Amino acid sequence: MYSYYNENTILYFDGAFTKATEAKIDLYGQSLHYGYAVFEGIRAYKTESGEVKIFKAKEHFDRFKRSCELIHIPYKYNNDELIAACYKVLELNNMQEAYIRPLVFCPPNMTLKAATETHLLICAWEWGAYLGEKLLRVMLSSYQRPNPKAFKIESKAAGLYVNSILASQEAKEKGYEEALLLDIDGFVAEGPGANLFYEKDGKIYTPSKGNILPGITRATVIEICGELGIPLIEKQITVEELRQAEAVFYCGTAAEVIGWDSLDGQGFSKPWAASLGKVIQQAYKAKVLEKEFKREAIPA
Repeated sequence: MYSYYNENTILYFDGAFTKATEAKIDLYGQSLHYGYAVFEGIRAYKTESGEVKIFKAKEHFDRFKRSCELIHIPYKYNNDELIAACYKVLELNNMQEAYIRPLVFCPPNMTLKAATETHLLICAWEWGAYLGEKLLRVMLSSYQRPNPKAFKIESKAAGLYVNSILASQEAKEKGYEEALLLDIDGFVAEGPGANLFYEKDGKIYTPSKGNILPGITRATVIEICGELGIPLIEKQITVEELRQAEAVFYCGTAAEVIGWDSLDGQGFSKPWAASLGKVIQQAYKAKVLEKEFKREAIPA
């Protein structure tokens, strides 16, 4: 069992820094009973200069606020203050490379009415790449992403991740590392906790917005494609199109950028080492570490 904290761990809870072992929540909260909460996943890196930097902190906290607004959770917090609190949590725990988890959750309320008050937690732990370093064997999930007419899927809401747990567990029970979910119309959507990109004929493709959580890392990959002059197309993608891809990868704050080995046991025509995805993976790592990236020739 992974240990996310110990007796010395400090977190930020409702405006104060306190030991994780001493923080308490009420067992009658809406968040615990109904999944009515919002969270973010953020990474801090020790950059090339030696300084610890939280990658795209503003963008993450802007989305944090927007997620709360979308599902009617009051957001009474100042994002600049929350970013400062994140850095303080890193300092108090002597962390230089860490995964940071802000969470807004709701107090006791057994009704289904929108919350009027909230609590806020920021914690951090050391966490390697969520999906590991090896290429992923992915299966097409029997679960779909929720209907956007039934849920605010652009909100990073806690309850939405029950869907992710079901899909991910199904894949692992069948011997795969991860799942791929389709949207309600049968088009490719995303992974349980990551966005998807694929390469074909010198171009990179990714599912368009509307049925996915538009990730911060997804936006960074699109940014990198622009910087490197790699054509990028956002569109509805069929499973058959994906099976004909030359290379595929997932991306997310926790997963970073990780290539696929196969989909339902079927591999792809281009070795990962020779793919544009590999170039993007290297460029992403350079960006978060604030290192100069020099694109090398792709092996034949």
